[in-house]
Amino acid sequence: PTMAQSKALLVLENFIGGKFVPCSSYLDSYNPSTGDVYCRVPDSGKEEVEAAVKAAKDAFPIWSSKSPLERSQILNKLADLIEHDLEAFAQAESKDQGKTITFARTVDIPRAVHNFRFFASSILHHVTECTEMPTMGCVHYTSRAPVGVAGLISPWNLPLYLLTWKIAPAIACGNTVVAKPSEMTSVTAWMMCKLLEKAGVPPGVVNVVFGTGAKAGEALVCHPDVPLISFTGSTQTAQRITERSAPHCKRLSLELGGKNPAIIFDDADLSQCIPTTVRSSFANQGEICLCTSRIFVQRGIYSEFLKRFVAEAKKWKTGNPSDPTVDVGALISKEHLEKVRTYVKKAQAEGARVLCGEGVDPLALLPGNQKGYFMLPTVIAEVKDESCCMQEEIFGPVTCVVAFDTEEEVIRRANGVKYGLAATVWSGNVGRVHRVAHRLQSGLVWTNCWLVRDLNLPFGGMKASGIGREGAKDSYEFFTEVKTITIKH
Repeated sequence: PTMAQSKALLVLENFIGGKFVPCSSYLDSYNPSTGDVYCRVPDSGKEEVEAAVKAAKDAFPIWSSKSPLERSQILNKLADLIEHDLEAFAQAESKDQGKTITFARTVDIPRAVHNFRFFASSILHHVTECTEMPTMGCVHYTSRAPVGVAGLISPWNLPLYLLTWKIAPAIACGNTVVAKPSEMTSVTAWMMCKLLEKAGVPPGVVNVVFGTGAKAGEALVCHPDVPLISFTGSTQTAQRITERSAPHCKRLSLELGGKNPAIIFDDADLSQCIPTTVRSSFANQGEICLCTSRIFVQRGIYSEFLKRFVAEAKKWKTGNPSDPTVDVGALISKEHLEKVRTYVKKAQAEGARVLCGEGVDPLALLPGNQKGYFMLPTVIAEVKDESCCMQEEIFGPVTCVVAFDTEEEVIRRANGVKYGLAATVWSGNVGRVHRVAHRLQSGLVWTNCWLVRDLNLPFGGMKASGIGREGAKDSYEFFTEVKTITIKH
């Protein structure tokens, strides 16, 4: 950017020990809906991470000795402050990530607020265990203590939503944190830092270091004083985190990608199923790890489903994310858009049919958005199970629809990928719903709905979709160390 441009750009700073600290070098961050640089993000490395870990270590004794009630009140105050600025946060999230303003207003920011409120409440209700051994004259009990400095690495698709899903349980349990948001979507994390002092969060309890995974993320994962890492992102990065953290025996919680099946039996209620499955395929531009990108439809209703599904997908409006009537915003980056387009080209080269969207329908954009990273909701039919489009996570507004005959066959095919995060099952037969749900290799199964979350319950995946679970009890167990104490009387 020119000098005049860079003066107008938003410049973020790291938040360390309760203060904003400038960085020696910066990265450009783009507005996905225009293709222009609109923000400069610190390009942090070892030094910045070192300072943040030190601040977190120094803050740990005081924060960890506060009662759960005191921490709970601070979390609730922070939730109130974010909620008070909900519109500003939603605008920033939409501009930074490319998602529609509607999605940011109704999903991302309310969920970030709810994450703090939920853990502020749940921390008050955990109980430890006690057993007696009268014959030995002994009583045993457990106690739980925070682990220390938590390293939290969050992705670009739901920036504040997934960052707060980590920060809230970590600090509720009495840990201090060093967080690294994605360098592509750092603005809402920086805005949240401005509210911490007002909420009563002591300096050093929450530190945010901005930068790339290769530099800032690596330094955090390799730091000997960070005993715990919670990461959401790609399976490939998770392998690297596992290798780099192994010498330090860190505890890891890894929430990775998915290649989630939607299974639609011929007795499904299509009036519910079709609009929901369009949403589960294209919400947030398909950039949600829980999106359904493989749709298996029983042969009896296959052609009717396809016709109605494509008609519904074509109604989704793609364009300027700040327009409240738009359903599909911009994809995160130019590189990501290219990658998603490549999958569609590969499917065509393999003989699959693209029924709507990319390369089939014209995409009309406003003059200001012509350089943005937009793509229409795209439906592909007749894709072979072994195609990369059915095996790899595309993470864009693309879904594949295929036919199946029997329950047995569809379970085998649905399980035939390396991932196992989420699945949806559509059927009016309650016995079948239970049978299929039990046999799917998937951490989450929704039947006759999608993305209905109770934060009390475990969240996470099987196979290449991750390690560990988070949720009320699960996050509490992950973010605390348990000790068994035996007393002879």
